[in-house]
Amino acid sequence: MASKKDDGGLSNLMARMDAVKNAPRKQINKALMTSANELAEAQRHLAEASRDTGALIDSIAVTGPGEATPAYSQPGGSRVAGEHEVIVTAGNSDVRYAHLVEYGTSKAEAQPFFWPALRLLRKRLQQRIDRAGRKAIRDAWSDQK
Repeated sequence: MASKKDDGGLSNLMARMDAVKNAPRKQINKALMTSANELAEAQRHLAEASRDTGALIDSIAVTGPGEATPAYSQPGGSRVAGEHEVIVTAGNSDVRYAHLVEYGTSKAEAQPFFWPALRLLRKRLQQRIDRAGRKAIRDAWSDQK
């Protein structure tokens, strides 16, 4: 049979677990935005090789949680990012050719900029997000002591 002292320990543990469960969201969103901006900057740099007017470079956008991506953006067109989601896109209603530059056409060589940047930075970006989550959990756990 559990005593009142045991209930207090259980209540304390449950409160700490709730704090840990809810803690990472804000810090992870910050890390997501930092990573997305770094990725977009790398994509812009790689897109310089295909510069004609600069419109493609200017169309590379970072969409934060709850925001809508530009219409006609690649990959996937317009959609709303989730609560803990950040989306990097290229193209918009004026620049509807990002995929043609990335993959090429029968008359133009491919000039990849989007996916190579992601492949180059994927590990670094993921590590930043993982560190932010671990730190948030560690901080929330220690704050509840």
